[in-house]
Order: sequence, then C-alpha cells, then structure tokens
Amino acid sequence: MFDNKKDAEEHDKMLELAANITSLIERHIDGISEQAGEEIGLLLAKRRDDLAKACKGKPEVLLESDGRETNERESNERESEQQDETSEEQVTPLAANQ
Repeated sequence: MFDNKKDAEEHDKMLELAANITSLIERHIDGISEQAGEEIGLLLAKRRDDLAKACKGKPEVLLESDGRETNERESNERESEQQDETSEEQVTPLAANQ
C-alpha cells in the first residue's frame, strides 16, 4: 500500500489522530452518529496542517476546497526555491561578471 516506511507511519499517525478526534467529538456532542463523528475526525486529521495554520491566524486556508491548493502551492514554492538555489550554484564566475 505504501512505498516506504515513512509514508506508512505518517498514515498511521493520521489515523490515530482521526480516532482521537472522533472520540473527542462523540464525548462532547450528544446525538452525533458514529459515522458522522468518524467522518469529521478523518476530515480534521487529514487537514491538520490547514487547521494549525488557521489557528495561527490564517483561517482562510480552511475555505480552500480540500487542502490540495495549499499543499500544491507549498510544494511549488519549495520547488521554486530549490530551483533558484540550484541555478545560483550553477552560475560560473565568468557568467556572474557579465
């Protein structure tokens, strides 16, 4: 199912967080169905990075459709930074003086 141990462990952590969130929801919200509690717990666990950002003052990240935009944007920013660093490292002294 997973290509490496790191991905499997990350998935396990997400499932454990989802189970704990579900338990919290079921203890504090009377009448919620088990299925609804599990779905909410899983949603919040999958979007934990967005929730953390929202709690730190960027609530608009929660309005993005499913978190993909945030993850893609961050990934693109990292790739762009890496490309900038790589291209800076590849500039020869001669090219830099021109």
